[in-house]
Amino acid sequence: MMLLIATTLGLFVGLFMALTGAGGAILALPLLTLLLNLSMQQAAPIALLAVFSVASISAVIGLKQGLVRYKAAALLAMTGVAAAPLGVNLAIKTPAVVLHGLFIMVLVYVAWRVLHKSLVNEEVCANINAPCEINPVTSKLFWTAGCTRRMLLTGSLAGFLSGLLGVGGGFIVVPSLQKISNLEHRMIVATTLAMIALVSLVSVVTYASHAEIIWIIALPFMLASVVGSLLGRTLSSKIPQQNKQILFGTIALLVALMMLVRLMTNLQ
Repeated sequence: MMLLIATTLGLFVGLFMALTGAGGAILALPLLTLLLNLSMQQAAPIALLAVFSVASISAVIGLKQGLVRYKAAALLAMTGVAAAPLGVNLAIKTPAVVLHGLFIMVLVYVAWRVLHKSLVNEEVCANINAPCEINPVTSKLFWTAGCTRRMLLTGSLAGFLSGLLGVGGGFIVVPSLQKISNLEHRMIVATTLAMIALVSLVSVVTYASHAEIIWIIALPFMLASVVGSLLGRTLSSKIPQQNKQILFGTIALLVALMMLVRLMTNLQ
């Protein structure tokens, strides 16, 4: 039964990552804790393994298509890799109730942001006069001091939260790059996934050094997430972006509510 649940959850998470981009990875950990009754410390490395697998495949595809801004991805990843172990070490020492509460707040914020964007029919467009602009002659980023500082801050925060909460960090990186650059949305997503792949791998290794990973759940969940992401790629272009945002935001809110109910029940 556990194997079936893990496989089903993996398919679902992989599908959502393909449909929603980097942000869909945030659903992996709460679903593992809710449906397989794992602690957050147990679920985090399993979720991150799936995120690493799906993000790596997507990043390779993005590289072949010329969408990944590899210098930006490398800078984000370097700071994220440095900050991720700090998040992991803090997660191991933090009481479960605090981690659950923090994750619920983050999940509600992400759901609200996605739903707000869909309901106001917000268009994703290139940011004019951004700190990180594309040179129209060379098609490369202008690496100004302001651009570098924002990249360093973004990568550090995403890496820290990746380690702390077992998430990919796409909900931090994507909106940040939209604000500070005039990159196309598909370039932002591809660059973010390249960064997430590296950071999530470091987080997994750090978790593995502190506790044993439950491989009987991790392997089917990871493999199924890859299959789900490949299936999702064939469906993504057929579903309007607004519909995908509403679906993701609604499910994220429902999952947050379920986590809150579980938390309140455990406190009684």
